[in-house]
Amino acid sequence: MTRILITGAFGNIGTATLEELLDIGYKVTAFDLNNRRNRNTSRKYRKKIEIVWGDLRNRNDLVSVIRGKDAVIHVAGIIPPIADVHPKLTEQVNVGGTENIVSVIKEYSPNTKLIFTSSISVYGDRVRNPFIKKTDPFRPNLGDVYANSKIKAEKIIQESGIKYAIFRLAAIIPTTFTLDPLMFRYPLKTSFETCHPRDVGLALTHAVENEDILNGAYLIGGGEKCRKSYKEFLDDVLEILGLGRDLLPSEAFATKGAHCGYLDTDESQRKLKYQRFSLGDFYKSVKKRFRAIKFFIWMCKPAIRHYLLNKSEFYVKNQKK
Repeated sequence: MTRILITGAFGNIGTATLEELLDIGYKVTAFDLNNRRNRNTSRKYRKKIEIVWGDLRNRNDLVSVIRGKDAVIHVAGIIPPIADVHPKLTEQVNVGGTENIVSVIKEYSPNTKLIFTSSISVYGDRVRNPFIKKTDPFRPNLGDVYANSKIKAEKIIQESGIKYAIFRLAAIIPTTFTLDPLMFRYPLKTSFETCHPRDVGLALTHAVENEDILNGAYLIGGGEKCRKSYKEFLDDVLEILGLGRDLLPSEAFATKGAHCGYLDTDESQRKLKYQRFSLGDFYKSVKKRFRAIKFFIWMCKPAIRHYLLNKSEFYVKNQKK
């Protein structure tokens, strides 16, 4: 039986990948931090997988869980906004943790394949040039700690001599969607392509035994059915929540310095056959989740608008002018 280790197993992409791995019948070991959130999430899987608690920063935690595995699916990492607030931690986990995994594979399990999730943030701001190809040069935004950590991690993997596949992911919005202050960092003109977490999980799962993808990098996005301008996407979601379109003024949003775009996923889709869900499917999940409280959201619309605008650094700054 094929043996898989997945890091960051109880996060958004991790759990989606777990579901796909279990559907196929792989023997899975889940590796993640031992905290309350992860323990709660893990309860659903306790009888189906092996769970090992540990820290990527501790190389010794990785030796026993990597040894003898056919593949390591490495999705663990520090993401924004935590990455922006704690750059040292981001470096230690995203770069140092990846370095530890590579080192352990080379020393103890040289036949293990490493499947790594990177990000399209490595390409930087693409508002003016939204169509992204994997061969485009890396141009991370100034001060983007997260993107730079992914670039460093990719380099470590590519120069390691081990078997690998790198997946640069589009915007992955959790099905447990919430309005987050990060939403203001994207210019409204951004060409926005999402990918459903389960589709990412399927791509990672199909990569396990696919020799055709070895030692390559691939763009992972939902394709044409998952594309809209960021303004259209945001208005759609706000309307579903009962808050109405055009709830938030344009001055609340960045005008540059974000990332996103439309991805050339022809190659990844051809090799991995993972694109199933559309933006419409995502909208249905949001509608279902908030159906029972939509009236109360509408009743609280002024308070929600006020709260959100106070979370926008751009709006607050514009108001002070």
